[in-house]
Amino acid sequence: MPSSLTLFFIVIFCLESLAAMLQNGFIVAVLGREWMQCLTLPSGDMIVACLAASRFCLHGMALLASFNFCSIVYYFNTPWDLINTLTYWLTAWLAVFYCVKISSLSHPIFFWLKWRISRSVPKLLLGSLIISGVTVIPVATGNLILQQMIASQSSHGNCTLADRTQTFYRYFLLPNVVLVWLIPFLLFLVSTLLLMFSLHRHLQQMRDHRPGPCDPSTQAHTMALRSLAFFLIFYTSYFLSLIIAVNKITTLQNLWHWAWKVVTYAGICLHSSILVLSSPKLRKSLKMMVWKASEKRQFISSCQYQ
Repeated sequence: MPSSLTLFFIVIFCLESLAAMLQNGFIVAVLGREWMQCLTLPSGDMIVACLAASRFCLHGMALLASFNFCSIVYYFNTPWDLINTLTYWLTAWLAVFYCVKISSLSHPIFFWLKWRISRSVPKLLLGSLIISGVTVIPVATGNLILQQMIASQSSHGNCTLADRTQTFYRYFLLPNVVLVWLIPFLLFLVSTLLLMFSLHRHLQQMRDHRPGPCDPSTQAHTMALRSLAFFLIFYTSYFLSLIIAVNKITTLQNLWHWAWKVVTYAGICLHSSILVLSSPKLRKSLKMMVWKASEKRQFISSCQYQ
């Protein structure tokens, strides 16, 4: 039976997941409706919509798994691995998109990417789905083999089989899992660092030329960098927590494990909030929704008084 403090963190985690599902569901509803009506969507919004959809599914599965944390092998569930890998890739592509569109780097590669990135976004999204599906196949196969080996070990009690199980996990399954998550994480990290470098160089140029304080390029750099730098901290924590989990360093009932999940999933939830507030389109839709809800509440109150 989990302790009361562990239950407290589980409740907080569930509330965070519900809040994240509401935010990401709102993003998908707004951008998806525009996508269906206009049959097109700006490249950045396209990545954000797909990222919000994957996060909605990720939080939903995490929320369902939290109600059965004693018996579900949560981090080796194949659909969760697929959605989690897809989320990593979409987050990486969002960072790359911001870096290419906003940064002022003068390398020829960046000029080529600026010209190609917008038209390549649909291909990148489809490629991310295909890569996630392909890379999760060895993990799913390894999980199936590992479960069969564990079941055979339990029925026969063979120490040699137990050693083989540990060897198989350590040298085949674990490197595959880490590699699948490490590549998009490094892509995200490099893009964020390049954007930081671009902002630093742009601010130095501002000091030399002394332009006005409301320079649009600086505002664009600052807003994107604030979002990415904030998420980088929690994204790194989330990545480390998954590595710790697959190494079986902690168990799902461990107090510190649930505390860490609260912190890392809070970062994902807050990053979704930043995406909503930094987009004029989403911000306008949110204001309209709040205004309509307020009008409806006033109408109901007036009818009750009458």
